[in-house]
Amino acid sequence: MNAWERFAAVVTGRRSWILLVAVLAAACAVIGGVGANDDAGQAPTSLPQNSEAAQVEGAVAEFPGGRDAPAILVITRTDGAELTAADRAAAAETVREVAGTDALVVAPDGSAALGRATVSAELSGEDLTAEIDRLRESAAQSAPPGLTVQITGGPAFGADIANSFAGADVTLLAVTALVVALLLIVTYRSPVLWLVPLLVIGLADRTATSVGTALARLTDLSFDGSTSGITSVLVFGAGTNYALLLVSRYRDELHGHSDHRGALREAVRRAGPAILASNVTVVLALCTLLLATLPNTRSLGLMAAAGLLVAVAFVLLALPPALALCGRKIFWPFVPHASADGTAAHGVWHRIATRVVARPAVVAGGAIALLLVFAAGLTGADIGLSQTEQFRVRAESVDGLDTLAAHFPSGASDPTVVLTEHGAAAAVRPALETAPGVSAVVPTGSHNGVDRWMVTLEAAPESEAAYTTIEQLRTTLSGIPGAEAMVGGSDAKALDTRDAARHDQLLVIPLILVVVFAVLLVLLRALPAAVLLIGVTVLSALAALGLGSLVSAHIFGFPALDTTVPLFAFLFLVALGIDYTIFLVTRAREETPGHGTVDGMVRAVSATGAVITSAGIVLAAVFCVLGVLPLITLTQLGIIVGIGIVLDTFLVRTVVIPALFALVGPKVWWPSGLTGSAAEAPPAELAGQRK
Repeated sequence: MNAWERFAAVVTGRRSWILLVAVLAAACAVIGGVGANDDAGQAPTSLPQNSEAAQVEGAVAEFPGGRDAPAILVITRTDGAELTAADRAAAAETVREVAGTDALVVAPDGSAALGRATVSAELSGEDLTAEIDRLRESAAQSAPPGLTVQITGGPAFGADIANSFAGADVTLLAVTALVVALLLIVTYRSPVLWLVPLLVIGLADRTATSVGTALARLTDLSFDGSTSGITSVLVFGAGTNYALLLVSRYRDELHGHSDHRGALREAVRRAGPAILASNVTVVLALCTLLLATLPNTRSLGLMAAAGLLVAVAFVLLALPPALALCGRKIFWPFVPHASADGTAAHGVWHRIATRVVARPAVVAGGAIALLLVFAAGLTGADIGLSQTEQFRVRAESVDGLDTLAAHFPSGASDPTVVLTEHGAAAAVRPALETAPGVSAVVPTGSHNGVDRWMVTLEAAPESEAAYTTIEQLRTTLSGIPGAEAMVGGSDAKALDTRDAARHDQLLVIPLILVVVFAVLLVLLRALPAAVLLIGVTVLSALAALGLGSLVSAHIFGFPALDTTVPLFAFLFLVALGIDYTIFLVTRAREETPGHGTVDGMVRAVSATGAVITSAGIVLAAVFCVLGVLPLITLTQLGIIVGIGIVLDTFLVRTVVIPALFALVGPKVWWPSGLTGSAAEAPPAELAGQRK
């Protein structure tokens, strides 16, 4: 008896209920012991700690008042007219009531004015949101009729992003659970069966959240709202996939066993290795994110990997005992009974696979050409969202910045910060004032021999023009002897984040492919099969990115893909797409010794087509649930991954892989020497179709 046979006997035996109780007790202990996730309402932290902008931020905090950040009050008339003398006086009074100072700057066109309120830079999450809400409420009460006050600036943007995650975990969990429940009911056609996997996976999700919270407390990583939401989606999506595969194999085995525990034991023995292999693949791929530069990328790698380990543990340790307790009747009203009839040689998936392998060259060529057309959509994709483009819904910080940009220089709301050595001030000031793209330079004091300069840029915040100006400033100042200049501020942070994201893509994407390729080699022990499958998976991922970028731009009207979307989407598309490949090809490998490569693949598609389709629809729908959150980044991720999973399910796994295996033939299993007793002769129906 091998290890999987012993494991299957333990989780399906008559005493397996003890294991179920132990898992439930451990889950309750973890959930109760860890407590709530305090970071769930916070926005992602994406600035690399070793970047120049981060160093400036840390140095500025040592200046007097350096731990404060300005919230900008933008004041205009409701009718859009020029501010009168009375309006300006009322605006100054409003700023005094809100910010404690009556300092007011009037726009050159006289139609707007701005003031500044001080907010602690150390505030984040709910605390920052509460402070900005207080300022906005005070402004609304202080402003006289006829004047509009909008609060924008860095703290306001941070608050609005954090506010978008307020209650997001509850909303995301509720919508995800509802989607999964509906799809499980449709899949199983049973009023009771869906409850068991849903309860198991739901408990796994709550346990994974607690595990992620504990890991965040033990490390320097953050389990913020974005990471928490994506992790929850992964746990529900992947956990449901594992459950569907196990239950599907269990239902098949019930046709050949009179004892439901014997059928379940065989299902665990057969499906367990594929479930574990697919889980290990995704977990290892996620672990490559720990080598990334962006903090939120590293956080996602660790937290999501831990969440998926929790998911597979619940599916393999808790779901079989639960199914064993329920017995065969849990499938009511379509209770499978023992019979001599199989399902591998008939059905819609068998007919599709038969037609595909009958003309593999034509089918594979057409499908691959379609994927290449989709992938071509990447050629015109814009990457990088500005600060005002982060929200899918309107936010006051965005509206206020738009108003400010219409009347003031674009960078007035959030000037660039330059730090230089005090002894180089005579050379630094003219260099800053004559730099292209700079509209104003204001020295704001010195501390410990370091001068701080506030530099207003002409370009819109976080635009390509702003990035060009930042790069030119860094180049110019680096040439001043003894200046030791550093350039920071919001635009510099966005630039450093974008550059780090590009670095992470070049580093992590090849590592993901190496990990997935290595897992396929170990699992299949067949070099041609591993090369073929990794190639098809990459092409499918690129096709999804291309088609998703087109949908994002031309249907949803989003201006560009966020900098983190290509990496995250590629990771999920490759790692989760391999799930279905492993489910299919391991079944084909199981069927090949008795039926040959071609017929073995046909039988594998016949046996797994329904479950792969169901799993793909569930996973695609779960990722689309990310769209309930108002950030464009998560909406784009849901769109692209959802499209990719549908392509994997209905095109790659059903059409491309069977066609390519039929083209290559038995050599696809080299050097394992896997051959079929059928001497690779095509099935009778294939021979008839080819004639």
